[in-house]
Amino acid sequence: MYRLSRNDKCWCGSGLKYKQCHEKSDERILMPLKRMGYPIPPRRLLLNKEQIQGIKESAKITVAILDTLEEMVKPGMTTQEIDDFVHKYTVDNGGIPAPLNYEGFPKSCCTSINDVIAHGIPSAKTKLKEGDIVNIDITTILNGYYSDASRMYCVGKVSDEAKQLVEVTKECMYAGIDAVKPYRPVSDIGNVIHDIADKYNYGVVRDLCGHGVGINFHDDPLVEHYRQKRPTMIMVPGMVFTIEPMINQGTWRGRTLADNWTFITQDGRLSAQWEHTVLVTEDGCEILTK
Repeated sequence: MYRLSRNDKCWCGSGLKYKQCHEKSDERILMPLKRMGYPIPPRRLLLNKEQIQGIKESAKITVAILDTLEEMVKPGMTTQEIDDFVHKYTVDNGGIPAPLNYEGFPKSCCTSINDVIAHGIPSAKTKLKEGDIVNIDITTILNGYYSDASRMYCVGKVSDEAKQLVEVTKECMYAGIDAVKPYRPVSDIGNVIHDIADKYNYGVVRDLCGHGVGINFHDDPLVEHYRQKRPTMIMVPGMVFTIEPMINQGTWRGRTLADNWTFITQDGRLSAQWEHTVLVTEDGCEILTK
């Protein structure tokens, strides 16, 4: 599994020998799960204290941007103005906006309005209107460490339908976070999210998912937000990943526009998303982007 000798330093970064730290729990808990067919995370996904602290420092920039945008997002603002602010704030504070030029993405953040599920591209031609809902997705690199979070913003007065979707999606995210427990399968997250969405006849997007993050932009595990029956990767203390449910008013299906990025609902109805980066701990999890 982790292929350590008993006298090697433990994979968790405690500084203790493996036999003094996680050897017993690995043998008692993880090996039976592996025999049952559950994937066990490779050692590289279990981050040490120094790496986790690096992610927390990066997250300070990400959270500050999202907090400041609470006062900035108003009718008439262009999504390019949002992107300009994100870029300047990130760079001024020693960071790098991770989306910029990532696989050809042309901007420093994603701005996804109304029926856009994800990956909306900021533009000087796109103005926010009264009643819009917009997701702003920020990923910051600081000293090589990544933090990733997004929030929904209501532009002026929005419809009751839109407000409910935004609030239920936030509820889904926090229910998913509450489901993070060590030595449980990552599918627990999607199961509880799907249960909530079903109560409102909402669709849970399946084409995009949460992901490992921290020392890479995207890594294992895949955090699917819909119901799963197959064995999924076991959550182990030290893992860091995003939980970012995308919930649609109608069908879960979407389609990608000609720009090869903007992903919209297939039926033209509204979509919402909230996202946090979380750390699996010995007794649950810690939100790193709060």
